[in-house]
Amino acid sequence: MQTTERNQRVRPLNEHVQLHFDREWFEQLHERAQRNGPWDDWTLYQLAYEAEQAKLIASFDELLCLVHIPQLTPMPHQIETAKKVLTEMRGRAILADEVGLGKTIEAGLILKEYIIRGLVKRVLILVPASLVLQWVRELNQKFGIYAVAQRKAYMWASNDVVVASMDTAKRNPHRDIVLGLDYDMVIIDEAHKLKNKKTSNYQFVTELRKKYCLLLTATPVQNDLKELYNLITLLKPGHLGGQENFQSNFVVDKRIPKNEEQLQQELSKVMIRNRRGEGGVTFTKRIVRNISLKLSPEEQALYDGVTQFVKGRFEESGGDISSALALVTLQREVCSSRDAVFITLVNLFKKTPEDSPVRARIWELVELIRAIKSNTKAEKVIELIRQINDKVIIFTEYRASQEYLMQYLKDNKITAVPYRGGMNRGKKDWMMDLFRNRAQVLVATEAGGEGINLQFCHHMINFDLPWNPMRVEQRIGRVHRLGQTDDVKIYNLSTQGTIEEYILSLLHEKINMFELVIGELDTILERFEKTNSLEKHLAKMLLSSRSEEEIRQQMDDLGRSFSTILSEVGKGAEDKAHLTQLLDSVEQNGGDMEGSP
Repeated sequence: MQTTERNQRVRPLNEHVQLHFDREWFEQLHERAQRNGPWDDWTLYQLAYEAEQAKLIASFDELLCLVHIPQLTPMPHQIETAKKVLTEMRGRAILADEVGLGKTIEAGLILKEYIIRGLVKRVLILVPASLVLQWVRELNQKFGIYAVAQRKAYMWASNDVVVASMDTAKRNPHRDIVLGLDYDMVIIDEAHKLKNKKTSNYQFVTELRKKYCLLLTATPVQNDLKELYNLITLLKPGHLGGQENFQSNFVVDKRIPKNEEQLQQELSKVMIRNRRGEGGVTFTKRIVRNISLKLSPEEQALYDGVTQFVKGRFEESGGDISSALALVTLQREVCSSRDAVFITLVNLFKKTPEDSPVRARIWELVELIRAIKSNTKAEKVIELIRQINDKVIIFTEYRASQEYLMQYLKDNKITAVPYRGGMNRGKKDWMMDLFRNRAQVLVATEAGGEGINLQFCHHMINFDLPWNPMRVEQRIGRVHRLGQTDDVKIYNLSTQGTIEEYILSLLHEKINMFELVIGELDTILERFEKTNSLEKHLAKMLLSSRSEEEIRQQMDDLGRSFSTILSEVGKGAEDKAHLTQLLDSVEQNGGDMEGSP
């Protein structure tokens, strides 16, 4: 057959489809070969060849995203997790690593991979309100994913990757907009809060239209296997069958599973759990130093005066616990700074009727404040900062104390920046950059300390301590986390013979919170606070005690109650051993699974 005939030849396959063969390129190549040219530039050919080689994918489970994130070096367990979600779990998984192993990084890797492969475009990320900014920052800076923090209703539909709090998303008018959109991927942080099927959060996530879904939680089950069943049903409805079938097939008691091998196999299809003791993941030490300080005579006079005022008001109220916390706050503020207690007293003075004798007592306290010319704690802070000679984060509970410290540090030629709730996101980012690159000290309030990562700093001063141990742990978690390369040094300041001394004794000696892992601490508090919050219990105890000896006795009793709970948790661990073994064996079992998309 002639060449021209071959070029024009048509072979009908059926009445609808025709196949054309074009050999013109071959003829042109043949003619050039006969004439020995002309040929294109050899360098251009090599570049084109190398470009094609670079686009080759050796296998399906090779992560393409790794070459697109030069500013991040994921750890081996994070890479393996991303591969497993991609190849075995088809984009629907519970990331259940133990605390501090980088679940956010794993989620970012998975999201980046799906975006590069063209499988994901519209993404919804639901996180606690305090973590919205952190998620946006990490996605943008570490993964090159353009994500926005939701602020206005129009942003849901006008942006591809939106980060928002669950409370915002489920509230009108946002709810109808969100439920009306089709999402390629939904990511939910702190997903253990969805463990109850009857909650509005659970129902809301169930109604979301989503193709892929990641649930992040360090505690997929705490007290009941039903919690795990609910999470998995949210992720893959029907994966464990109906609730009655699950109960009869896999549950002996709410904490004790049966048919464990089969249950492990099913869990390994939807859940990945990495542990701190594996894979070379190590954390630096916590070195805790408690510093007890003696108040100056003027500060002690103010503290004693406030204590008498507070106890008197408590007795006048008939022991009303609702007012106890507000009253005790005055004592705590005296231990922090005269500025903090002054503002509270002035506000109280304004609210008190003019003919009330309470006004005179408040004014007496204000006069005692005028006599104070120094701050014992602030002086110690300056001494510590100069000894440390490195970056330091200082935490205080009170805005007035923060402002006082900023001025005091400035007067002592120490560069410092503030960080607090109420700052807009742009200013918070600016403060972080200044602290990282220029300032030696960051002075943060409680609200400002949520959700920020400060691994480049490893010295922390608790200027005053919260009463809730979980809030103390949250502070420490800003610096003691994956990525921290130095031992973290924590300095707790307390004043002798005051309410602070008792609180530090409770936290450090009675609860031993600085040595407990976060899961144990959370469980202890949950059991204790079934009847009353720790803060209210402490307030009532301190106000109703008639002497320092009685306070110490009650504090010892409280410590014993915590020890009892801890021992019960230890006994409960025998029952929960099945759960722990079950969760911890998921990884090994998952490694034997077959199948890929």
